[in-house]
Amino acid sequence: MNPLIDLHDVVFAWPGQPALLDIPEFRLEAGEAVFLKGPSGSGKTTLLGLLGGVSRPGQGSIRLLGQDLGALSQGARDRFRVDHTGYIFQQFNLLPFLSVRENVELPCRFSRNRAERAVQRHGSVDQAAAQLLAHLGLNDPTLLARRADTLSIGQQQRVAAARALIGQPELVIADEPTSALDADTREAFIRLLFDECRSAGSSLLFVSHDQSLAPLFDRHLSLAELNRAAKPREA
Repeated sequence: MNPLIDLHDVVFAWPGQPALLDIPEFRLEAGEAVFLKGPSGSGKTTLLGLLGGVSRPGQGSIRLLGQDLGALSQGARDRFRVDHTGYIFQQFNLLPFLSVRENVELPCRFSRNRAERAVQRHGSVDQAAAQLLAHLGLNDPTLLARRADTLSIGQQQRVAAARALIGQPELVIADEPTSALDADTREAFIRLLFDECRSAGSSLLFVSHDQSLAPLFDRHLSLAELNRAAKPREA
């Protein structure tokens, strides 16, 4: 069985600059939850951009679900990303003027595949949003109509997770999503995230500098060790 992500001999550099990434190999299996320690200078931001198809590597290949991302046009990479990948950002990136429901349902507006999966699993996109939020601890029905900018940090985090998970993307990437939470809340959130990823059949790539979370995962790696080009002060 092919891995979900298969990265081979990837090198990336901005024009006229030394390499930011030089990674011989990285694989993520289907259904796996991997902790990737990504301290400052390790090339984390660059790698996540490559995995999402925002950038292309200068050398090597990145395959997601067997598709070489570098072989696609920018538009095709964008469509492939929204169809197959859900993101939880460090700052959550919710649209403040939209309601909670509208934020969660955004991926289904841009991806017919995810909208169809949401309907198949839950009966409707609306129902999928409500059920995901309830499973993540936001089961107050009045919350769905509230603007995202009225929520607490913990509530925003759960809304961002529901948005990433709706429509059962094969890959969920979480970029420092627990940095604003205390230790007990962090672990509780991660266990909820595990449950929802398992239920949706999604693999999880969780990137953080907080090594204390690593034992919760199937496997843990350090990007600073994977990336031969890592320098102490790179962003």
